[in-house]
Amino acid sequence: MMSLRWVLMTGLAVVLTGCVADEPFSNESASTPPPTEQTEATGDEPSSDASAPEAGPTWLAKFETSQGNFTIEIHPEWAPRGSAHFRELVELGYYDNCRFFRVIEGFMAQFGISGDPALNAKWGEHTILDEPVKQSNTRGMVTYAKSGLPNSRSTQLFINFGDNTRLDLDGFSPIGRVIEGMAVVDKLYNGYGEAPDQSRIQAEGNAYLIKDFPKLDYIKSITIEDLSLEHAPGDPQPVETPTGDKPGESGEAAKPAEATAEQPANATPADSPEPAEAAKPEAEPKTAEDAKPAEAAPAETPAESGEPATEGDAAAPATESADN
Repeated sequence: MMSLRWVLMTGLAVVLTGCVADEPFSNESASTPPPTEQTEATGDEPSSDASAPEAGPTWLAKFETSQGNFTIEIHPEWAPRGSAHFRELVELGYYDNCRFFRVIEGFMAQFGISGDPALNAKWGEHTILDEPVKQSNTRGMVTYAKSGLPNSRSTQLFINFGDNTRLDLDGFSPIGRVIEGMAVVDKLYNGYGEAPDQSRIQAEGNAYLIKDFPKLDYIKSITIEDLSLEHAPGDPQPVETPTGDKPGESGEAAKPAEATAEQPANATPADSPEPAEAAKPEAEPKTAEDAKPAEAAPAETPAESGEPATEGDAAAPATESADN
């Protein structure tokens, strides 16, 4: 009787094991699953406010890391909830000293578990509602990691190394894009692969990572820079592409030129007008008749000229002359 019961229990265990399915959101092999966030949140009712915030202006998140600096341009119009939540965490200093604990060459670099277990306990279950995917997960795009459950985005994000557009169908909605320093991101240490355990990071923090994975790169600080209306970029700037076969092998790619007061961040040399020359001083008049100022011709306004302003003119206003 005991042997028969044992046979029946063994058979039932085999059947149940065969019924376990792969993660429904995974389109990749088991060796490189999508950027997932291990959390006990149900995903049914996010702990954050369900009302969508208004999409504000574009802003910059400037990362200082152990490998170097890079800048992410955050676009609230792409994902208002995700952008607002990320800014809230940055302002709280949540990401300071966070490790890039999952870096997969050619795929992505993941971060966002605090080195302080107390912060993880407070914010790890603070989830936000899903949002439509308005941009693709291409190189340089920054996106929240999530579990297979709906509405499970929390604190973890990842930076795409390559074309990961297959993640779009799984609801991974980008909130921003690396516009400067992508070569630094390419160099983040990737020697540990999938080895760091998310559950232990959440419970033990940096004490666990520093002891078992001392080579991991980390975030020193993130600084927010709000863009004024006249300097706010339009379309995202192109991301630097590595010249070697593998990221980071052939040196850093050229960085986009920094915006100046005369040239917005998204302007190209072809769009930017040549700087106006300063007015040259007139020669001293020889006679009293010559000293009389010449009558100024009436200035032609855009409405009188009959020609609409070009896109380049609208993006980069002419510099005032020295006389003004």
